[in-house]
Amino acid sequence: MFEKGTTARAILGSFAFFLAAPAIVAGIVPYALSDWSMQPPLFGLSGERIVGVVAVVVGLACLLDCFARFALEGRGTPSPIEQTEVLVVSGLYRFVRNPMYVCVVTIVAGQALILGQALVFAYAGLLMLVFHLFVRFYEEPRLRRVFEGSYETYCLHVRRWWPRLTPWRGPGSQAS
Repeated sequence: MFEKGTTARAILGSFAFFLAAPAIVAGIVPYALSDWSMQPPLFGLSGERIVGVVAVVVGLACLLDCFARFALEGRGTPSPIEQTEVLVVSGLYRFVRNPMYVCVVTIVAGQALILGQALVFAYAGLLMLVFHLFVRFYEEPRLRRVFEGSYETYCLHVRRWWPRLTPWRGPGSQAS
């Protein structure tokens, strides 16, 4: 239908992957664990539900930005099946190497705070562990093979999980 490497195919593929992965991981699974039932505040702190709402909104907005960058700049999707042709190192990727995973965990942790659900909070921790293992043992070795020196340079300047305070302005990173 759409030729490989086209913007239309990348957008459609990214949308499909969004529905197949983050929507399930950060939407359907937390619902299955909690039935969206409100419990007393998780940590008993005033304003913790507000922090949760902010985490969900910011996490979702940032996640959508990352998906758009993969489709529009990388000409591909976050899916291992239809990966980007170009290493994406703009936007949030100038601060941290894996912002999509950080966003998904932030969304799930935010839901745990909103709902007061310890099980959903534990699930966010489990997700972080699974994401870390996937990144270390699959994603990073693949990116090193595909993008070689440019990925190595990127890794030297941008940490895997802990964001930089200032944006990296190395080769291929854009100011946006």
